[in-house]
Amino acid sequence: MAGATQNRLVRGDTSTTDAVAAVSVGVASLLFAIGLAAMFEVVELTGTLAGVPTLPLLGGLLLLQGVAVVVFGLGSRFGSIETNPRPDAGMAAAVAFALIWFAGGGIVASQALGVGFVGWFPAALLAGAAGFAATVVPREDVGSTLPAGLVTALAGGVLLSDYIVPSSVWELGWEQTASLTAEFMVPVMTVFCALLTGWAAAKAYGGFGARGRRTGAYLLVYLNAAAIVGVLFALVAFTVVKGVPGLFRGLSVGAGAGPQSTIALFGASVTFTWPVYWPFAMNGVGLLNDINGVLPAIVGTFWLVVGAVLFAVPLGVGAAIFLTEYAERGRFTQVVEVATNGLWSTPSIVFGLFGFAFLIPRFGNGKSLLAGMITLGFMLLPLVVITSREAMLAVPDEYRDASAALGVTKWQTIRSVVLPAALPGVVTGTILGVGRIAGETAPIMLTMAGGVFVPGSQTADVIGGFQFTAAPPFVSNPALLEATSALPYQLYALITAGVGASGNVGSPDEFRWATALILLIVVLSFYAVGIVTRYYFRSKLDYE
Repeated sequence: MAGATQNRLVRGDTSTTDAVAAVSVGVASLLFAIGLAAMFEVVELTGTLAGVPTLPLLGGLLLLQGVAVVVFGLGSRFGSIETNPRPDAGMAAAVAFALIWFAGGGIVASQALGVGFVGWFPAALLAGAAGFAATVVPREDVGSTLPAGLVTALAGGVLLSDYIVPSSVWELGWEQTASLTAEFMVPVMTVFCALLTGWAAAKAYGGFGARGRRTGAYLLVYLNAAAIVGVLFALVAFTVVKGVPGLFRGLSVGAGAGPQSTIALFGASVTFTWPVYWPFAMNGVGLLNDINGVLPAIVGTFWLVVGAVLFAVPLGVGAAIFLTEYAERGRFTQVVEVATNGLWSTPSIVFGLFGFAFLIPRFGNGKSLLAGMITLGFMLLPLVVITSREAMLAVPDEYRDASAALGVTKWQTIRSVVLPAALPGVVTGTILGVGRIAGETAPIMLTMAGGVFVPGSQTADVIGGFQFTAAPPFVSNPALLEATSALPYQLYALITAGVGASGNVGSPDEFRWATALILLIVVLSFYAVGIVTRYYFRSKLDYE
């Protein structure tokens, strides 16, 4: 009975400790979120949060968080908290804290004491040695919490002392003029200290030891993953907010609202009026336009990506089939693998120079849509080969053996078994490649771009441009051999030239952000089509 009572008491004490440690982890996560928000100016240092000035609030939370983490470590060391620490925090943690304390000591010595290199460098070395010793000499509970808590408490105390104000600026003292502002340094310091104390609190929550280290690592991974997702959504939201005013300027919906268009059907011309008038997405650039748009650039980007995919995917999948199913595994396949990896890592400007030097002279010495398609196709080709080959190698050999046991030929096995199983991976590789080439600027500028402000009447008509001739090559398409615009190049030219569009379009900055938003929508549309296609083939594979 006594043992049972003791176990219940231990469980009760442990749950209370766990609850306090969980609150500390939550405070670290909150500080991390506030720091990121302040870094992107969503939260202003001169403003307030929950009615409290932002800077003192951050200082108070950092100070409390630092003290709480130190108390956890000392409580574990003197037996007030039941944990299972290791003899030391580990060499990796010791080196990390040595570097952190070295940097912190140098900053304090140079900024607070105002000493030069002769003064701050020995102070930084001394602080680094102290941080190393504080981590590696004591047990894991103290070595993990004391260095992190002291740094965080010091940062909180500095913010509370009014030594740093929102208008603070620190000159770096380099030959070139450079400085750091509080609007940048305070969020960075908050995020960094939140990661340190969050890791230490998570280790305390796990009771230190192997479980504590695993819990601390999980927290760091989760916070960084959340930061990546948050930054992505912040960038998209920022672009949307900036681009929507220019994007929808002049939009009207209703019968007869849009322009008239004429199409040929079975030898007859049919004229109809669009029920929607969206100037920015339906107009080019013209002196008589009330609102100028980017229709030629949208169409050019679309055909550019479609042409690159039609060029690269059949070649890439065919090469992957040969390398995986027919070629002997040896030096040849190793060389091809190294070459494809190297080509995928090649900077885009090199592909642009290749198109400029090799393709343009063979297409009439002029920039053209076809040259841009082939150039971006060569950029996409290595990734298609790599991902397709990996997807085919991931197909179990049992599938091939079962097909061969039924007397099916090798090509029928590849076509009916290997390719359907590998198709989701092939589509994934194509999606990743399209996301890269759709936003490239340098290759387009060197091989395809013919201008920024193109009238809507000069939109590339690829489908209607095909003509049949009696002489080789029997089919021609002048639209493919004409220069046109594309959204990445248009956006680049608008930013570098500092110009916008004429007419009732608002400021040039509004026009640029609207162009960026259109480019984002086009790229995400390609992603959406690819993702839907991948899930379709995957569901068919699971069903079968």
